[in-house]
Amino acid sequence: MAFTKLSIGTAGADASRGPISAAETDIWTIFRALRDARSVFGLRPGHIQTLQAMLSFLKPGHGETVFASNNSICQRVGGIDERTLRRHINRFVELGFIKRNDSSNRKRYRVRSSGGHCISYGLSLAPLLQRANELVAIAHEMENNRRDRIFARKQILTKLAHLEEHDPSNTFINHARKALRRKLSLPEYHALLADTDRECQSLHTPDDPPEAVELPANDGQTVRHQSKSEEEKKDLDSNLGNEALKPDLLTSVCDQATSFSTERLRNWLDIENHARTLAPMMGIHPDTFEKAKNAVGAQKASCAIFIMLQLGQRIRDFGAYFHSITLGQRQDQFDPVVLIKRLSKTAMQTA
Repeated sequence: MAFTKLSIGTAGADASRGPISAAETDIWTIFRALRDARSVFGLRPGHIQTLQAMLSFLKPGHGETVFASNNSICQRVGGIDERTLRRHINRFVELGFIKRNDSSNRKRYRVRSSGGHCISYGLSLAPLLQRANELVAIAHEMENNRRDRIFARKQILTKLAHLEEHDPSNTFINHARKALRRKLSLPEYHALLADTDRECQSLHTPDDPPEAVELPANDGQTVRHQSKSEEEKKDLDSNLGNEALKPDLLTSVCDQATSFSTERLRNWLDIENHARTLAPMMGIHPDTFEKAKNAVGAQKASCAIFIMLQLGQRIRDFGAYFHSITLGQRQDQFDPVVLIKRLSKTAMQTA
């Protein structure tokens, strides 16, 4: 410890500094700011505990110098050894938070003259108080960053839940959840949030634009034309489904649903009957299944049961999900053929 030549001040010892700001008045406000911003300065919890013990030796109106011995500070910290204490003090000195005012014999004390002047030998915390505004600003910025990261994370989780509800087999969901296991920076959260937004927007983008249909000018003909078009579209979708998806492919890919059948499912009628049996077990009311059958067709409703059971825990509420894809707003978005292909590809990759 090098001997430092001191300047002599008045008994007030602080009058030459001028008015003290509100932040500097409360030493514990400054301490908490440094505690919260310790990672910026490379400080560990042990350093903060040592500083807290040193601050506890200060008395109001008695200046900013710690006169306690190393042994007293070690005991107040919790029994650390003196070598550790010296390392901690040296670190604070390097960072400019503590200044050593050493006496010739390395003792810590204060002497006063008859005229009211004094000299303090010890560990001065004046540099820490002088940097109050800096520490408070850094702590405030870190707290804002922490809150922004939490906010972005919650946004991502909300959008992932929405994405999982619409498209449980989407591979982006697993990728995003793995990324969230790490401690991400705010820019990384924003980048992941942007990717999640793009995935969500893709759900609402139709693969093919609707074809323009010329309608007759007469209102009565228009109404009849729309009604007829809806019926033809339903029949067309049913026919396309029968041609594109074979019973054997559905039963082989959706082996979870097939495993509950005691007999081999040979055709769509067998699949429909088995799906009608599985629906109540999944929390789907039989009337809801019948309504879905009338709305989207028996094949599509049965495929929904098989696919949902295969996805398992990816779907939080079977009843709500089944209603959404067969009777709700996502009725037109549900495509069993696409989902079966994805599940089949995933099974092959896993194997």
